[in-house]
Amino acid sequence: MQHVKVPQDRIGVLIGEGGETMREIERRAEVRLDIDSETGAVAIDEVGDPVTGMLAPDIVRAVGRGFTPEAALSLLDDDMRTFELVDLQEHTRNKNDLQRQKGRLIGENGRTRELMEELSGAEVVIRGTTLGIIGQPEEVEAVRRAVGMILDGAPHGAVYSFLERKHNELTRDFDVQPSD
Repeated sequence: MQHVKVPQDRIGVLIGEGGETMREIERRAEVRLDIDSETGAVAIDEVGDPVTGMLAPDIVRAVGRGFTPEAALSLLDDDMRTFELVDLQEHTRNKNDLQRQKGRLIGENGRTRELMEELSGAEVVIRGTTLGIIGQPEEVEAVRRAVGMILDGAPHGAVYSFLERKHNELTRDFDVQPSD
């Protein structure tokens, strides 16, 4: 049995309308969830395939960190898909610095966060003191590097250029070349 804490305002999302999301997670991850809506504590009990069940805490954590249940459940769709959290407090000096850095990561009207998603192929959520990433290992790595660049003070233009180069590397393998 594993335990995950979910923020109060995300319990409803985790449970879903009429318990629909909770049942979907239980069915697909082959676990039983015991959600304490007072404290936000979630007990996760494996009832089926232990390998599938190992992903349940990440699925619950991802929903808790602001991902949609669909995005969180996508961790089950592909063995390589991963969920990673970057603790922004580790990279900031104080509350004001945290706010400033979050603003830089989100960008004007959310543009920087959007570009990170579009160019890497990963899903990115910024919530509280964390930045969450769901994607293939190389997509997660690209976002992690871009986030590091922004937190280190790199100009947005340099970060966008890096992401565009990464995007071209990641998609080049999928281009079908016409044969003669």
